[in-house]
Amino acid sequence: MSCIVLFTDFGPSGPYVGQMESVLRLTAPNVPVINLLSNAPAADPRLSAYLLAALRYSFPVNSIFLAVVDPGVGGTRRAVVLQADRQTFVGPDNGLLNTVAVQAQDAQWSEIIWKPEHCSMSFHGRDLFAPIAAKLAINAADDLLQAFDRNDLSAWPEDLAEVIYFDYYGNAMTGLRYRETYAGKTLIINGIAIKQSDTFGDAEEQQAFWYKNSSGLVEIAVNKGCAEQQLDLKWGMEIRFDT
Repeated sequence: MSCIVLFTDFGPSGPYVGQMESVLRLTAPNVPVINLLSNAPAADPRLSAYLLAALRYSFPVNSIFLAVVDPGVGGTRRAVVLQADRQTFVGPDNGLLNTVAVQAQDAQWSEIIWKPEHCSMSFHGRDLFAPIAAKLAINAADDLLQAFDRNDLSAWPEDLAEVIYFDYYGNAMTGLRYRETYAGKTLIINGIAIKQSDTFGDAEEQQAFWYKNSSGLVEIAVNKGCAEQQLDLKWGMEIRFDT
């Protein structure tokens, strides 16, 4: 059985997530809905793309991701569905789904050709993407999509050596998947040299360190502190390893 997973930049308050859930419940009432993330990097589909690609591995095959980080809503960008390694992603064609596609073993794209009777120019998440995700979950979307070939992602990096997300604790997640070749190296960010620790307990209190996080990405933290504030980190800040 599939589940529908919400990934948005809508924020923790406001009506938008609830409005999308309402559409999903009406069309696919027996399909579980999981609100994975509502504070993806706001209006930044490029950074959000690497976060989505990392978090998808926590979910089984047949999961349907309703992904909406869409600053160009109402514009010329396409509405698409991506089938990637037996998972499905519904969202805007603005880069948000590209990292999933380039990291996947198998990626197939379709454009959403269905036009709802009523569609707000500012809320395609509710009026276009949510209905399609629900119809996919109940196998009722065959005539609503049109497959197309994608040949324009050769320059899209599979990894991103930048900060892509801050969690509740102020830990800085990067878009760089951990590799054994990074082990023991010093990470440089914002002019600061940071050593590796395998666990929080291996670092002194208030000491900055980097580690392989639970999603397999390089992450920066301060033991019993806030890396975002104490190291003055920002979204999009570059990292590198000292050779």
